[in-house]
Amino acid sequence: MVRTIAAGGSNGLVVTTPHPPIRSFRPRRRGLSPLRAEVYERAAPRHLLQVEGPLLELATVFPGLPDVVLDIGFGAGEGLVELAAVRPDEGLIGVEVHTPGVARVLEAIERNGWQHVRLVEGDVMEFLPRLAPCSLAGVRLFFPDPWLKNKQRHRRIVRPDVLAALVDRLRIGGHLHVATDIADYGRHVVALVADEPRLRGGRIDRPEWRPLTRFEQRGLAAGRTPVDLSFERIR
Repeated sequence: MVRTIAAGGSNGLVVTTPHPPIRSFRPRRRGLSPLRAEVYERAAPRHLLQVEGPLLELATVFPGLPDVVLDIGFGAGEGLVELAAVRPDEGLIGVEVHTPGVARVLEAIERNGWQHVRLVEGDVMEFLPRLAPCSLAGVRLFFPDPWLKNKQRHRRIVRPDVLAALVDRLRIGGHLHVATDIADYGRHVVALVADEPRLRGGRIDRPEWRPLTRFEQRGLAAGRTPVDLSFERIR
């Protein structure tokens, strides 16, 4: 099967490959409670963006909101919901494969009447072609699956092809923010960014605004130290 994926370069080049892209996740389809399933069915048509389709006009998706951020892998959704509540002037696209997490955020969107949050249930690499070059103010990647075994590392979401595609879609002055509590993953990100001339930055102090999620709390309880890495898109 022939697939097209976004590749590096500020022109948003699309490359055709005879093989499907490497997935950095395993689909997590679990049953929803009857109440949450009802909310999901009602809210999904209004607030879910299709994974595949034509280029999105973000000014139409988020009218009056010039800053749009892509949140990749929001998990259970509590961090995304917390940020959405305090940043109503920021358009937010959350991407996640975990259906219960998507349903939980949809529930929050409905409850609060939010118009500045949209979700994508699926693979971010399949969704990226819908985003124009230089269209994002930021990309957030908090505590991605570290894929610690050597035979699994090619599945890490931060890898050369994905990094290039994300940078393509960051506007000048936009930021890529990665948080991890796996030291090897932090070194892995820094090493890859060193080969990306359109990014500059590195380790920063933990921002006060970044939510403390249950996943991070488990890491702290296990003795792991979170690291925040922030990189700015330059010319």
